[in-house]
Amino acid sequence: MTTSRPIAELSADEARRLTLRAQGFLGAPDRKAGVRGVLRHLGAVQLDTISVLARSHELIPYARLGAVGRRTVEDAYWKDTHAFEYWSHAACILPIEEWPHFAFRRRAYRSRPQWNHDLPDGVYDQVIKQLRAEGPLTATELGGAKRTSEWWDWSGTKVAVERALMYGEVVCVERRGWKRVYDLAERAVPGHLLHDELDDTECLRRLVRLAGEALGVGTRADIADYHRLKGEQVDAVIADSGLVPVSVEGWGKAAWADPAALATAPRGRHRTTLLSPFDSLIWERARTERIFGFTHRLEAYVPKPKRIHGYFAMPVLAGGRLIGRVDPAREGRTLVARQISMEGLKAVAPAAQALVEAASWVDCTDVRVERVEAPELREPLTAELARLLG
Repeated sequence: MTTSRPIAELSADEARRLTLRAQGFLGAPDRKAGVRGVLRHLGAVQLDTISVLARSHELIPYARLGAVGRRTVEDAYWKDTHAFEYWSHAACILPIEEWPHFAFRRRAYRSRPQWNHDLPDGVYDQVIKQLRAEGPLTATELGGAKRTSEWWDWSGTKVAVERALMYGEVVCVERRGWKRVYDLAERAVPGHLLHDELDDTECLRRLVRLAGEALGVGTRADIADYHRLKGEQVDAVIADSGLVPVSVEGWGKAAWADPAALATAPRGRHRTTLLSPFDSLIWERARTERIFGFTHRLEAYVPKPKRIHGYFAMPVLAGGRLIGRVDPAREGRTLVARQISMEGLKAVAPAAQALVEAASWVDCTDVRVERVEAPELREPLTAELARLLG
């Protein structure tokens, strides 16, 4: 891969601040645009089944906007077809305007020779026919999601509708009790966006540009990871994507930036908040370590005896830094910090602030701390919580 001469040299601190602003954590939040504005700005909001304080797709706008209503979040995604669900960084909610730019991925799925589940004869056509006559429907309403209680043992109907989702013939139009609700794309997607007229190069160029804008500045690997592109796909289009080459102190690799992000210095108020482990600010571990000097790993799928920071440890963001972790839980109207680590006494006040705000958002009236990794910080933390809770 050949790289153009960098047009700017950024310090590590400048790169960090560009990233924070691009991700919506530095400067005044755009409350008028609200949740839909956050989705358009990020380009993708990851979904996940785990719900501790709330599900991750709710935590993403909360982290940027504050205590936005949870019903407001769902309505912003799904009402009036403002979003669709598809494979991006992982299973993600995506702005409906980007439907045409995932045509390359839909084509790839249509030509895929192997799938994890066999598709019984005739079932695909039957599912499409039923959705046309009765939709929108869940997999259960279509005739069954699973054959047995095992999560992986999909029914033929579930296999068919999920295949249709990946092909783009069917769209998830909302989540109902975490179940996907499916409808035909021809009904759900606005007509001017529906047809797969863009070629792969046009799709990739747009997604690379979107990733660069959402990251502020990133390496080839960072940009590829955002929508899970291949490195060679990024290489093929990055010169024409509108991103510009830069160098970043200490990164040791070529980087690209959004030119609009370089035009003004990042300034404004820093957000203090708990972050979902699935937040796009910290999606990529190597990038998080490079930018914040902070190692984070989701341990929900790690056997309990081997966990270090807890089941759903949420990094604490304050002052543009990652200053600790909280493993939260809820017991009635009490938010429980089962385990908390903080980077010294200076982290106590912002960690307490983040906990109290999160508690209020999920309708908890109290915060209880169980384990503090640095025992000498327990007393100042509990005192600060008591002060904030009144």
